[in-house]
Amino acid sequence: MALIVQKYGGTSVADAEKIRNVARRVTRVKDEGKQVVVVVSAMGDTTDNLIKLAYQVNEQPGDRELDVLLSTGELVSSTLLALALESLGYKAVSLTGAQAGIHTDSSYSRARILRINPKRVVNELEKGNIVIVAGFQGVNQEMDITTLGRGGSDTTAVALAASLNAEMCQIYTDVDGVYTADPRLVPSARKLKEIGYEEMLELASSGASVMHNRAVELGAVYNVPILVLSSFSDSPGTIIRKEVSMEVRNKVRGIAYDTNVSKVTIVGVPDHPGIAAAIFEPLARANINIDNIVQNASIDNITDLTFTVARGDLIKAMSIVEPVVKSVGGTQCVADSTSAKVSIVGTGIQNAPGYAARMFRTLYEQGINIQLITTSEMRITCIISEDRVKDAIQALHQAFELEKVQP
Repeated sequence: MALIVQKYGGTSVADAEKIRNVARRVTRVKDEGKQVVVVVSAMGDTTDNLIKLAYQVNEQPGDRELDVLLSTGELVSSTLLALALESLGYKAVSLTGAQAGIHTDSSYSRARILRINPKRVVNELEKGNIVIVAGFQGVNQEMDITTLGRGGSDTTAVALAASLNAEMCQIYTDVDGVYTADPRLVPSARKLKEIGYEEMLELASSGASVMHNRAVELGAVYNVPILVLSSFSDSPGTIIRKEVSMEVRNKVRGIAYDTNVSKVTIVGVPDHPGIAAAIFEPLARANINIDNIVQNASIDNITDLTFTVARGDLIKAMSIVEPVVKSVGGTQCVADSTSAKVSIVGTGIQNAPGYAARMFRTLYEQGINIQLITTSEMRITCIISEDRVKDAIQALHQAFELEKVQP
């Protein structure tokens, strides 16, 4: 029997009526004769409210206890959805991440899935149940609850789809697909009918919030087709898969932005072997993700080095880096939390002339200063001032004529 994994985000299960709406959507798949596993996020702003509550009772909440607290939001959603399905006459069972066999490492608040033992899920499906799994969570080897970090429910859904050999993973959210740019900023943005894993991974890593990059990466590794849909309409979504039409090659497919950017610049660092390792190894041990890294060419064996981190990690990153900079003879360490990044993404743009020049010219004509530039095989990213993001996105969308893109 074919199996579908569905995931519903927080806005999709924000209140009782929306949960009932999700239940009706789930029953459609069941009525088609397919097995269904549903992954849910916490209701609405539940996670944010729990974080605020934790800091009200403890200014420095422990990572372990915070993960236990935050995991409760998804438990509420999953049990309510199971109850809604039962009220419609369907057999359903809710499972925690642990009950669903999701095993992770011990990196609280940003745990990685090590393996999934789906035995309990399979048993429940064989009983005829619709299985509802609390997203965003798992357990480590000590059986302590861990959470997967931002976008964790997406990751849960794709990982379950891979372990269960599902036909497809459907991601239901508050938008009806993947667009050439954020339609809230660019009204002329076009919805894409399909997009490849690699391009979607670059868009997600560059800030496109419709899918989390870890979930896309899992989809690519295990070749799980991912369909992005809206839970509030029946319009066709965007399929993320391995193969896409040849017509999209060597074209900009989308523009992404991310305002969750802090820039750290280390000034006057000695340019000799081992300095980069001395700076970045402590950050890695602290589970701080580094995004863009740029090092200037040295003059008299002295150089400057700049990297970016998420804003929530800035204080922690500075506390780690400043002592290291002093120990290696650096001049100073400067932080800036007013930056953002904008990126153009498309297969092969690095192998075709003109894309970088057009991007830089467009930003120049808008009077937007480029602070840093980084590239990959299918992405060009510029770090700019956060207050110019909307201008940059709109101008780049027009410059690359993405309003004319065929879906």
